[in-house]
Amino acid sequence: MRYLHTMVRVNNLQNSLDFYCNKLGLTEVKRIDSEEGRFTLVYLAAALDKENAINIAAPTLELTYNWDTEEYAGGRNFGHLAYEVDDIYILCQKLMDAGVLINRPPRDGYMALLRSPDNISIELLQKGTPLAPQEPWKSMKNTGDW
Repeated sequence: MRYLHTMVRVNNLQNSLDFYCNKLGLTEVKRIDSEEGRFTLVYLAAALDKENAINIAAPTLELTYNWDTEEYAGGRNFGHLAYEVDDIYILCQKLMDAGVLINRPPRDGYMALLRSPDNISIELLQKGTPLAPQEPWKSMKNTGDW
């Protein structure tokens, strides 16, 4: 398993970039604008993380700016922790066997979502290309929210 990113929702992308980049010293390493989804994702990395990331992407802070913004109350601005895993099916089965509820099963062979005991969302992403969809995962429904 490898730590990938933490996602936070922001109300004003420019103010957030000013804080995280100009004041805190992080660097923008990737940006995704989704016209269809009406959001912008900006990934920021610390200098030392970028320097130490040889042949892999540095862990990042993901700023999620929803164009039709809302006020984020009760911690809704914090999104999730993300980890890259070697085999998403094996890990999800191990977690289920240990009593962990998989809220969004890895139906696509790529992504699963679950919650920690403190109700923090955790995203698991398959390393490399997605695995071929297989049962029981591809038939599993979402449970709860994440």
